Order: sequence, then C-alpha cells, then structure tokens
Amino acid sequence: MLKHYLIAFLISMVPLVELRGALPYALASGIPTLPAYLVCMIGNMLPVPVIFFFARKVLEWGADKKYIGPFFSWCLEKGHKGGQKLTEKASSKGLFFALLLFVGIPLPGTGAWTGTLAASILDMDFKTSVTAVMLGVLLAAIIMGVGSLLVINGVHLLG
Repeated sequence: MLKHYLIAFLISMVPLVELRGALPYALASGIPTLPAYLVCMIGNMLPVPVIFFFARKVLEWGADKKYIGPFFSWCLEKGHKGGQKLTEKASSKGLFFALLLFVGIPLPGTGAWTGTLAASILDMDFKTSVTAVMLGVLLAAIIMGVGSLLVINGVHLLG
C-alpha cells in the first residue's frame, strides 16, 4: 500500500498531470479518501515555491538554447497565456480569485504549475499567489475527488 501512496505523491508533482491525475489514481488504488487528498495536495503544492522563484528565470535562460529552447519557450508561452487569461478574468473579480479559479477548475493546461508560473510572470506577491494556488488546488481536489468517487462507485455497481 505504501507504494500506492508514493506513486500518487509523485504523480501529483508532474506538470500537466498534477492532482488531476494523482487523486483518481489514489482513490482507485484503494487509498482512503482523506489520506489520498492529503498526499495528492501536498505533492501538488510542493513544487510551487520552486516554480514561483526559479522557473521563470530558468525558462528565460534556456529559451534560446539549441536543444532545450523549444520546450522552454513553450513553457514560457504557456505561462504568458495563463497570465493573460488571469488578467482578463480579473477585471471584475480580482486577480486573487482569477488565479484561484484558474488553478481550481480542472481543465487541461490549468493547475498549480501553470498558475504559479503565470503568477510569477505577472509579478504577483508570493504569499497571495501561494494562498490562491493552495485554495485552487483544494477546489480541484474536491471536484476531482467527487468525480472520481462517482466513477469508481459506478464501476463497482456495474461489475
């Protein structure tokens, strides 16, 4: 069982997959609900400070390099697009809530990684960014947990 906890933890740290992939895995592999939430949320939040303080600098440094440049440029573009979406949404609700919803609504290309990179590109305050991202991860966890449990229980009823 410890293996499943570790796998869920590691999946939740992977960009683009994050908690959205880790929580369904954790619940389907038999990890109890509360520990599954905790493991996946902690794993998803662990890279956030590193992303906020260093990712933008590393991506800007590597964007013009021969082999890594295209990928680094793609990541920067993703962060810039995320930042643009946030500022568009922020006009009436504020940047904090826009970031929270950007991270919290589990759609492809949104999540803690992209949201944190976008916050860094927008030069948001670290404490405000982390709080918004954390609440967004919690919202995503609730949405993904409910959806996953409905699917898992539905499969068990059919089988």
